[in-house]
Amino acid sequence: MAAEPARHDLVAADPAAWAAMLATRPDLEGLPHVARWAQDGRPLIVRRLYPGEERGLVPLGLPLPPAAGKRRIGLALPAEALKPVAAPDLAEAAPHAPAAWRPTLDALLALAAGHALTVRPFGALLWQAVTGLTYLGATSDLDLLWPCPGPVPRTLLAGLARIDATAPMRLDGEVLLPDGGGVQWRELHEAPEGGSVLVKALDRVAMKRSDELVR
Repeated sequence: MAAEPARHDLVAADPAAWAAMLATRPDLEGLPHVARWAQDGRPLIVRRLYPGEERGLVPLGLPLPPAAGKRRIGLALPAEALKPVAAPDLAEAAPHAPAAWRPTLDALLALAAGHALTVRPFGALLWQAVTGLTYLGATSDLDLLWPCPGPVPRTLLAGLARIDATAPMRLDGEVLLPDGGGVQWRELHEAPEGGSVLVKALDRVAMKRSDELVR
């Protein structure tokens, strides 16, 4: 990979490198879908580094669908064994969502357009859209990423809270800050004046004052 990967980026693994990695992971032997994951062209997601994890490799995640145990697999591969994969935005992923979600998705897309933002899914909707496997169920949440090029608009947070109040699913997810950090939108919206929120980055977590992040 030419560029430094960020949390939530999607990547595809070279099948030979994938097979070599699996040979060192007997704990993954026999798990559904895993052996052919790279060969079948299914992506991985860049995750946060675990404490003490080797920094020379790209930290990756692979969540299995509920029918395969819903296990979240953590692994790592060299950057040269990976290539970027374009992640679908919410409009592109929407056809994979339950029909009952459609009014909420339309409201979220309108909220994003009103703030000149491109919202994209992660979690179950993302994986269902990019793998063709079934991840969504009757109790699934909708996890979204809201990349903000500057301070987070209070009107965006208020709009999310308003949509969440009547949505048929729970709205989760993060606002992505200009420095690459991510903060849960609900935590940021509900933070008291002068309060702090947890911001996650690829290699660290930190507490930051909420009023320094919003406008």
